[in-house]
Amino acid sequence: MGTLSIRRLARQRRRERVRKKVKGTPAQPRLCVFRSASHIYAQVIDDENSLTLAAASTLAKDLREQVKGLKKIEQAREVGKFIGKIIKDKGLEKVVFDRNGYLYHGRVKALSEGARESGLIF
Repeated sequence: MGTLSIRRLARQRRRERVRKKVKGTPAQPRLCVFRSASHIYAQVIDDENSLTLAAASTLAKDLREQVKGLKKIEQAREVGKFIGKIIKDKGLEKVVFDRNGYLYHGRVKALSEGARESGLIF
């Protein structure tokens, strides 16, 4: 087994452990983060009704030009602010944060701080 597969397996275990406890409801949906090598994605999900209420990423048309030329951490903060603004416009302000097995550090932390700056509570 190579190092990459061990790291992937460790993330999968952390993800499953977190997801046992974190559930999104209509009143308090789940803010889920996915991080790739070059982009970051965020979704707000109501698990009870299996609905994605909002989604944002560095590839979204609304954000693509805005984040161009920024560092990855700054891009993640902008995505967090944007997803927070969308959710606030829908009349929700409380969410549960699902880091999806990633360590709360770097881009994941920046995204959550950006969401908090826009008024989300978690």
